[in-house]
Amino acid sequence: MTVNSQLQGSASLNSKYMDKYEIVCDMGEGFGKWTMGPDEETMPLIDVANVACGFHAGDYNIMKKMVSLAKKYDVKVGSHPGLPDKMGFGRRRWDIAPEEIYHMVLYQTGALKAFLDAEGLPLNHIKPHGELYFYVERNEEVMRAVLKAAKVFGVPVVGAKNLRYEKIAAEEGVDLIQELYVDIDWTEEGRLVPVAQSRPKNPQIIYDTVKEAGETDAITTFDDKPLKLNFGEHPFMLCLHSDMPTALGNIKESRRALDDLNKAKGYPVRPSYVK
Repeated sequence: MTVNSQLQGSASLNSKYMDKYEIVCDMGEGFGKWTMGPDEETMPLIDVANVACGFHAGDYNIMKKMVSLAKKYDVKVGSHPGLPDKMGFGRRRWDIAPEEIYHMVLYQTGALKAFLDAEGLPLNHIKPHGELYFYVERNEEVMRAVLKAAKVFGVPVVGAKNLRYEKIAAEEGVDLIQELYVDIDWTEEGRLVPVAQSRPKNPQIIYDTVKEAGETDAITTFDDKPLKLNFGEHPFMLCLHSDMPTALGNIKESRRALDDLNKAKGYPVRPSYVK
């Protein structure tokens, strides 16, 4: 099995920020009285939260609630800036200049950081949402705009395993935490398949895929071919979507799989907050 060029490079910076396999989940993606995802049930199960900042989803009340829940359950918090597209949940293509992307990420992350400051919590990272995530991967100037915003806040950016992203982040003086997805698909070229085009997953598939990734450093692609991930000896951050139909079950099975992996490798195991 060869390592696709997209997935070459090192994940050594993961070990700078993580001492174990961790779950990161997109959180607070409702708006007003409308909810999206089982946030209150999810927060006790995860290690890291990407909190929506009001553009693709979320609002000031939800952001405050997410930060308070994260503090209660000892969850690290990063910003989850998206495109200004609530109708499309931030998953439709927009043509926006890199300078404006920079301003948008500063604006959204600054809002979340105010709530974190109020609770005495640090900002952990920045993780673009949805179409902005893919825009970053497609367009180097947009990628640099997000990285420059992260440099202002002095935090790393989180993104999928990606050699090009890793190199450009290093040029910009920003650390890149490289993550793994298992609730959407990967191509043979080592690229993520958008949510709408991925095959549906259930909790058992999620558990098996997480164990496969941790034990073999590989995953099965959209075309049922083995893909070497190349995390090596470094732990990965496992990203899960909270808006999937089986989201809570996916997260519970991922927690079980990561606890098994962390125990097997002698890593710390997250305390259980589930009664």
